[in-house]
Amino acid sequence: MKGDIGVIGLAVMGQNLILNMNDKGFKVVAFNRTVSKVDDFLNGAAKGANIIGAYSLQDLVDKLEKPRKIMLMVRAGVVVDEFIDQLVPLLDKGDIIIDGGNANFPDSTRRTKELAEKGIRFVGAGVSGGEEGARNGPSIMPGGNEEAWPHVKPILQAIAAKTPQGEPCCDWVGRDGAGHFVKMVHNGIEYGDMQLICEAYQFMKDGLGLSYPQMHEIFSIWNRSELDSYLIQITADILGFKDENGEPLVEKILDTAGQKGTGKWTGINALDLGIPLTLITESVFARCVSAFKEQRTEAGRLFNKTVKPVEGDKTEWVEALREALLASKIISYAQGFMLIREASEANDWALNYGKTALLWREGCIIRSAFLGNIRDAYETNPDLVFLGADPYFKNILENCLPAWRKVVVKAIECGIPMPCMASAVTFLDGYTSERLPANLLQAQRDYFGAHTYERTDKPRGEFFHTNWTGKGGDTASTTYHI
Repeated sequence: MKGDIGVIGLAVMGQNLILNMNDKGFKVVAFNRTVSKVDDFLNGAAKGANIIGAYSLQDLVDKLEKPRKIMLMVRAGVVVDEFIDQLVPLLDKGDIIIDGGNANFPDSTRRTKELAEKGIRFVGAGVSGGEEGARNGPSIMPGGNEEAWPHVKPILQAIAAKTPQGEPCCDWVGRDGAGHFVKMVHNGIEYGDMQLICEAYQFMKDGLGLSYPQMHEIFSIWNRSELDSYLIQITADILGFKDENGEPLVEKILDTAGQKGTGKWTGINALDLGIPLTLITESVFARCVSAFKEQRTEAGRLFNKTVKPVEGDKTEWVEALREALLASKIISYAQGFMLIREASEANDWALNYGKTALLWREGCIIRSAFLGNIRDAYETNPDLVFLGADPYFKNILENCLPAWRKVVVKAIECGIPMPCMASAVTFLDGYTSERLPANLLQAQRDYFGAHTYERTDKPRGEFFHTNWTGKGGDTASTTYHI
């Protein structure tokens, strides 16, 4: 009996996905470039399972039912292309290659088109949830060649996480690189969520002077509120974890954050599409600042940096902080969906925003209770441009706004960095302002570069230029002198 699907890559994610598939009744053929790892897997984590080992790519292909389905769980980038190049000569028309790594979505678009020309159907599937998700049910975001979907759907939906109503957190996203694009935005929102939580933690610790047991309890309570989410849950666990000396382990972890690039890709794509993804971009920059450990230490001494304690009732401040975190989180998702909408229109993907929210409801890192509310918002109004305009989220933002402003102002007064919460409220202030000072900016651009401007008393699309200096009509930034 031949295998239903082959998986290449036996690192932790690949192994756990294979075991998940096996649990759901699928026969999996496992292969790894370092062939010894195949036997290690079969005699270790997969011992006693109904999993077939393959010891070459030809062996893998020969052991699969047609149309062959091969999932790559290898490092994104060049390694994926290398495996594709080796597989294509061994495959038949109609066979399917699935990339389950963190690919940059233009790569998935390219691979979909290149492989279609060779008769091979490509699926770029974003997989989120880490090791636990891969083993017990991840969020899966497939896109690419839609002809492949009926063949891979039974497997991917079977292994995916399920909502409390039993809906799989896996559905077809769209053609070309749409699946990996949605996964990229998921990771960008993840960056923002994590930084927001870190800002709340620093406000509690450095501003309010709370102990780790107190912060552990607060995050545990928050996880029973509208903030109910995986990241809030694990933060509570982390803050309550003690090392071998009975001291909080997190306090001993070096404060320099790493990144794998997906947050950066999200920010770059937002700039390319003209979407103000301010919160997520600030979260990427916050990680960049954290990497300057030695510079920060030296600058702190140079400026004699201190954090003033936050005065007042600590319980009231903690509640204000919860509201500020909740409101900022809504802005993060709102900006993320603005980017998804713009990309969908620019690439003619016709993405379903409610279904996208459902993909993230369980299994993934940003899973949270209010993703169900996001799905409801887009089901009620598929043309919703700004998530904050939905009555449910508008009510939260308006109710939280006073506490939100209070927390951000106090953080600035006390010297506590709060780039994401501050950028979130500033975005809302800008987005809800009928008139911004960009009229002056346009005048400046026209003054030094003759870039022209529109007028409020004339129809849109009609452009004007003014001779601001009185010395001639053609000015340019390269020739203007003060």
